[in-house]
Amino acid sequence: MTKVKKKELPIILITNDDSIYAPGIKALTEAVKDLGRVVVVAPDKPQSGMGHAITIGQPLRLQKISFLEGVEAYTSNGTPVDCVKLAVDKILHRKPDICLSGINHGANHSINVIYSGTMSAAMEAAIESIPSAGFSLLDFSMEADFSAAKNVTRKIAIQMLAKKKEKNLLLNVNIPAVPESLIKGIKVCRQANAKYEEDFIARTDPHGKMYYWLTGEFVNFDKGKDTDVWALQNHYVSVVPVEFDFTNYALKEKIEKWKF
Repeated sequence: MTKVKKKELPIILITNDDSIYAPGIKALTEAVKDLGRVVVVAPDKPQSGMGHAITIGQPLRLQKISFLEGVEAYTSNGTPVDCVKLAVDKILHRKPDICLSGINHGANHSINVIYSGTMSAAMEAAIESIPSAGFSLLDFSMEADFSAAKNVTRKIAIQMLAKKKEKNLLLNVNIPAVPESLIKGIKVCRQANAKYEEDFIARTDPHGKMYYWLTGEFVNFDKGKDTDVWALQNHYVSVVPVEFDFTNYALKEKIEKWKF
């Protein structure tokens, strides 16, 4: 008699940039831990704003830790991108079915996708043809309420597992910081033309030496009603499909006509 092969559980890799000790990554893991074999690999300290940085010229370390019951978890001294690379190469020894990054404490809409360690971790997985998503809650507080965000991440993870053959899938998901009853739905959007108008405030340390402190104000130049910023301001969850091919194809066609 031919033995029927037992269906293997999908492997879900979870990471973030706020560190493995942040409430957001625990909330994300709790939301999806029954959907497959969940493996968590995350930085041992906050890495916000690291973008797509990788560690070169320094030792990278991995340590297995207790996290949530039934969940295999590791922490690393590396960046969020390092964590994804180490997970695939040294822990899983294969590509996971999906990669989920977050839940970030604070927004990663509009231009923030460039700087975000949360999104860069997801992007690194997508570069390796792993369907991926980065999740962010618009609340910087360590006491933030993640109940609505957990339901959103679960819904999206279920869809991703069902569509896991979409190897170029990379989503930037932002969740408004409002009670779940006020969230109007999930809206697929484009990235808003918005950025921080930055300023460096000059200060003097106790030794009399000058240093600079980065500040800034978020400015939205985009009045469209199909953007992530608009969706969030109007209590929708924003989902922006992202790609890592930065080529401006319309401009490419124009430059091809230049006479060099």
